[in-house]
Amino acid sequence: MRTEEQQQDGLGLGIDAGGTQTRWALAAAGGSIVAEGTVAGLSALQMANASGRETVRATFAELAGAVLAHGRPVHVRAGLTGFGGDGELLQRWLGELLGVQPSAVTLCNDIEIAYLASFRPGEGYLVYAGTGSIGAFIDAGNGFHRAGGRGVVLDDGGGGFWIAREALRHIWRNEDEEPGRWQSSPMAHAVFQHVGGSDWADSRQFIYHRERGEVGKLALAVAASAERDPAAAAILREAGHELARLALALIRRFGPRPVALAGRAFELHPVIVETMRADLPPGTALSQTGLRAHHAAARLAAGPR
Repeated sequence: MRTEEQQQDGLGLGIDAGGTQTRWALAAAGGSIVAEGTVAGLSALQMANASGRETVRATFAELAGAVLAHGRPVHVRAGLTGFGGDGELLQRWLGELLGVQPSAVTLCNDIEIAYLASFRPGEGYLVYAGTGSIGAFIDAGNGFHRAGGRGVVLDDGGGGFWIAREALRHIWRNEDEEPGRWQSSPMAHAVFQHVGGSDWADSRQFIYHRERGEVGKLALAVAASAERDPAAAAILREAGHELARLALALIRRFGPRPVALAGRAFELHPVIVETMRADLPPGTALSQTGLRAHHAAARLAAGPR
């Protein structure tokens, strides 16, 4: 392992931490990606309690071990979902685990990294839909503006958690009216297979006690049944409307600009993007990017300081 030589080359570590998965990448000074990998998802919101903090530190430790097998970074740029600005403890943990000074660790919201992977400041709007959802605009003065992104309890319409919640809500409301109705629903069969059973106790345990990223993965089961179940297709169309709302809010505030779509929720089914496109003003440039936010973060970390 060429740790000393790689340090001289100014390796930058980029981290993109979301509820479902945490991706990392190492970039050399010229911007080339020399290594990358994934560990479990995490959220800065987990720092609110002792068990959450323990989980975050354990995930950081796993990540650091994987990174150091390839080289020691000199700077770190990390985007974390749920990050609100209080990152002193997170900086210290990453610094200790990676062998760098905490001052060499820059933290921000994961959406800021995702935006910069798609646009230069002032250039366009990003709508990101993963476990949650948010619309983002970084203006020419580097001011960050949002639409949505308020968390899965309050909103995050169109994201994976929202799709999962809507599916379970639909299934159980039908059961209120006609017990056993789920047996004729392809979506219910797919959902209950993912949840682990058809009893209410199984759904309750799943929705209220799993991490939000795990719940968000249930959207895969909804999407898989969309061609056979009109209820699943309707939920996905409504997700498209919800995500279009985020872009429309930014367009109304800041004027027409291109819109980029990012996040795994857009990959669930074409109807989500088709619905969103139909809701946007005519002529709006809409692109679906396969952005690699961890690559963008790594290049920022490896770039000029």
